[in-house]
Amino acid sequence: MANRIKWQILAALALVGIACASLAAWSQRSAFANGGRSSLVATVAAASPDDAAAQSAFERAYPVFVSPRCQNCHPSGDAPLQGDDSHVHTQDVKRGTDGHGVYGMRCQTCHQDANLPGANMPPGNPKWGLPSPQMKMIFVGRTAGELCRQLKDPKQNGGRNLAQILTHVATDDLVGWGWNPGDGRTLPPLNRPDFVAAMQEWVNDGAACPK
Repeated sequence: MANRIKWQILAALALVGIACASLAAWSQRSAFANGGRSSLVATVAAASPDDAAAQSAFERAYPVFVSPRCQNCHPSGDAPLQGDDSHVHTQDVKRGTDGHGVYGMRCQTCHQDANLPGANMPPGNPKWGLPSPQMKMIFVGRTAGELCRQLKDPKQNGGRNLAQILTHVATDDLVGWGWNPGDGRTLPPLNRPDFVAAMQEWVNDGAACPK
């Protein structure tokens, strides 16, 4: 009888061990499926709201969003902007149904996978284009508060939550182009690590928007 009880206990412990291992493996797969964002989500969930600090952090990040390197591809109309003065694209390019131009004037006609050498030559990235007409994500003319509220709205930001917004600004290579724009173009007013740090602080403090 004692041996039978002993083996039953050992069998139960083994089942518990298997269950724990399975749970750990499932957690790892889930984190991978979510692009490794689990730690970022945890940071967001554990944040203590501080509206004033969040608003201040977003105000620091805001000049990057409205710099020519960012706002030129986030216009209020359907034509991209270009140059440090953000003038309308001189080739009369249009957004198109997918954000990548119209027939006969697609973005990739001139914009290759990388910047062309030389001052003010066509910049490049494999994803070059504007947001789609269904979700324009306009930066031009937005106040800090308006832009902040737009960024937080899943109906306007591509369905992203706060952690996914952070991942986007921190890792997306098209966003990163803004700090590698090619000769003849000014850089955003913050470097990318400082910009991402301001956005992280905004999220950690509760993501309140400026008035």
